[in-house]
Amino acid sequence: MEDSPAPLPGTAFYTVADRRFFPGLVALLNSLRLTRHDEPLFVVDIGLTPEQRRLLAGHVTLVRPPSPDAPAWFLAPYGPSRHPAEVVVLIDADIIVTRKLTEITKTARQGRIVAFVDCPPNSHRFSPEWESVLGLGELRRQPYLNAGLVAYPHTLSDRLLPPWTEGQRTIGIAHSRYGKATLDDPFYFADQDVLNAVLAGRFELGELAVMEHRLAPHPPFPGLTLTDRQHLTCAYDNGTRPFLLHHVLAKPWLAATRDTVYSTLMTRLLLAPDVALRLDPETLPLRLREGPAAALDRRRADAMAYVHDHGRHQLGRFGIRTRLARWRARQAAH
Repeated sequence: MEDSPAPLPGTAFYTVADRRFFPGLVALLNSLRLTRHDEPLFVVDIGLTPEQRRLLAGHVTLVRPPSPDAPAWFLAPYGPSRHPAEVVVLIDADIIVTRKLTEITKTARQGRIVAFVDCPPNSHRFSPEWESVLGLGELRRQPYLNAGLVAYPHTLSDRLLPPWTEGQRTIGIAHSRYGKATLDDPFYFADQDVLNAVLAGRFELGELAVMEHRLAPHPPFPGLTLTDRQHLTCAYDNGTRPFLLHHVLAKPWLAATRDTVYSTLMTRLLLAPDVALRLDPETLPLRLREGPAAALDRRRADAMAYVHDHGRHQLGRFGIRTRLARWRARQAAH
């Protein structure tokens, strides 16, 4: 008599991280635990240090990548393919969860894929070339979704993960933002473009739960106020609370960025005594620590980031940034 397969975990979270993303990973872990999520967190380890692995022991399950040179950007589907759960929540290591995700996991358990609309102007991104390159047939135009958090039921795994993984192999790195591509290229956003193509070609609209962008905002988190630092509570003027904060582009622990609700919460999530995994302040940039010197460094970083962002805005306003990107692409081609 054959043994019956072991039951799947009810819900599990999955992310990918290396040594540079360790502070973001710890902030994600601690935010999940503080919002009363005790479900397993699986981390595809693409280069954490031995010390970082030691600190994470007992808090997460580390997953070896399929190969040492596997591109990090294409590994989101790998964790759940090795360690499935009834409800899978793919979540980036630059996300802070600010309220319990029960509404999302419950919707996924009912048989739908849940994701948030990407920020404008990407919210309506679509390329006819997705159809021919990926061989998915005719695609439906729909809101363009961000891959930072995607929740889905195990029953849809066989329809979602294989075409997503195969599509990533098809496009490779060279024609994405991680290679020589520009924003006009159909697969500039790599795995995210492939995901949107698969969702538009292999799933009915009723199988998707599309959530508005302001419930998972990006920097500078416009209109959002931190109302309770202890409980990670953020809200808009009308009382609406986002589920999470997603710090796309430059990361506060790697570069001088604007001082936002995310960076404020990150300090609390990495150093407060009530978190699951507390880090040594000396391992963090001064701007992410506590005290007068840290506050002064945050103001300095905020001013630097403002000048940088203002300069980028001016370049974009006159079309200089676009011309520079195209010139770099031509130079790289030559």
